[in-house]
Amino acid sequence: MSEFDSKKCSDGLNGIELGVYAGKLNSICEEMGYVLQRTAVSPNIKDRMDFSCAVFDESGRILAQAAHIPVHLGSMAYAMLDLVPKFKWYEGDMLVLNDPFSGGTHLPDVTLVAPVFVGGTLIGFVANRAHHANIGATAPGSMPLSKSLDEEGVVILPQKLIEKGVYVQQALSIISKISPELSQILPDDFHAQISANRIGLNRISEWLQEIQGEIDGVAYFFGAGKSLNDYGSQIMTGFLKGIGESEGVFEDYLDDDGFGSGPIVIKVRVKRCGAKLIFDFTGSAAQVSGNLNCPITVTAAAVYYLVVCLLPSYAPQCHGVFKHIKIQVPKGSILNAECGAAVAAGNVETSMRVVDAVQGALGDLGLDVPAAAQGTMNNVAMGGRVANGAHLDWDYYETLAGGAGAHSAGDGLSAVQCHMTNTLNTPVESLEMHYPLRIKRYELARNTGGVGDFNGGGGLIREYEFLGATEVTLLTERRSVAPWGIRAGAGQKGENYLNEDALKSKESLLAKSGDVLTIQTPGGGAWSSAE
Repeated sequence: MSEFDSKKCSDGLNGIELGVYAGKLNSICEEMGYVLQRTAVSPNIKDRMDFSCAVFDESGRILAQAAHIPVHLGSMAYAMLDLVPKFKWYEGDMLVLNDPFSGGTHLPDVTLVAPVFVGGTLIGFVANRAHHANIGATAPGSMPLSKSLDEEGVVILPQKLIEKGVYVQQALSIISKISPELSQILPDDFHAQISANRIGLNRISEWLQEIQGEIDGVAYFFGAGKSLNDYGSQIMTGFLKGIGESEGVFEDYLDDDGFGSGPIVIKVRVKRCGAKLIFDFTGSAAQVSGNLNCPITVTAAAVYYLVVCLLPSYAPQCHGVFKHIKIQVPKGSILNAECGAAVAAGNVETSMRVVDAVQGALGDLGLDVPAAAQGTMNNVAMGGRVANGAHLDWDYYETLAGGAGAHSAGDGLSAVQCHMTNTLNTPVESLEMHYPLRIKRYELARNTGGVGDFNGGGGLIREYEFLGATEVTLLTERRSVAPWGIRAGAGQKGENYLNEDALKSKESLLAKSGDVLTIQTPGGGAWSSAE
């Protein structure tokens, strides 16, 4: 680094220097994630790792992200460009939000953003997004079978939680409504998110101060960021040159919204237009009564994720890549819902179907893509109330793995979290230690993948025995419309049961002590070289 000066930085980095810069940013994102995981108290964050961390430049353009949750990261990359210019930033600030129509995804995903100042100059931002099992909804797990955003919990519009190092009372008052029965104003997992951002701020500041004697640290950060985005753009334009001028079209279907609408079409056209890859979702269903609706940030996240999957593994996940993507979604459709629409399951279920539809369209365009994976996150939210029923005694939320789609190089994996979720399973020991539950059965659902030259991965079976009265909400998919194969067999659809009674894909129910909930997740589609 001793031969590196600020002029050279503005002119571009060589490959080694660019690798050092990108690697440093990625490692900071990873460390932010470790701090968040280790300081959180909820199993949803510390065990399932349902969180994401990223670094942005001074304009809100994404520079780096850890390999966390695709639906978090892509949506932050899309939203930060609009969010950053709306505020005057000071050293010591921390912004909080969860509003899906102001940069969020769904209410349980709370985002904290902090500006990075070096020598009085704003050089960028660190951010993290984490899923809170309790965000103030009336239903346990804050994933209700809802028809409006108001039913889904406390809405936090983008605002300063901390300004110039001092907590802002207005934000604290809003957050206190999440759990009014608790004595502390700020729930513990918020403190974990604040700590994660602070470690990101410290690491960037220490890094640039360390090199300050040799070069101008601020100029280095700006110039290297430009070089990183230029490199990402170069990779993306090279990829686009390999795509012809033809159009890929595909449509897929969600089962239902829990209130009588279904099947629900998701349609997409993909085509290259010069240096842009255009994704047009015209023809997708209008927004529905239930909570399968998406803010456009979630739709964008699914598109960004798939594009990144098609690029070389060394491609940076930065604005230089994403600026070549254009997304067209009619306002008022299920993929760009009007403000106030219910969206709890749009983030977790509809995003998965967007992946399936876009994947199919890319295959129609001639690209080598896998068959459909399980196409659902199999959301299970549950909890119990205190004796008088006034408030929740406990609540919990998890997603379940299933089968991945087969591909031209082999079989799909079994019992894995697919696509837009990248969480871990909650260990049985942790679940039974924290909650009045017993896991009676947890195993592979064998032979549930589609059959072809290469077979789809199988799903899993998880059985919960309730040790007390428990409110349960299920938000699942692929119970009616199976995951498709490529010139081969579809994956087996998922199934839900309470004791011996079959349940619908979307259910809200009250289980009594001794009842058993069984979830069998879908298998992935198969792949064959010819019909």
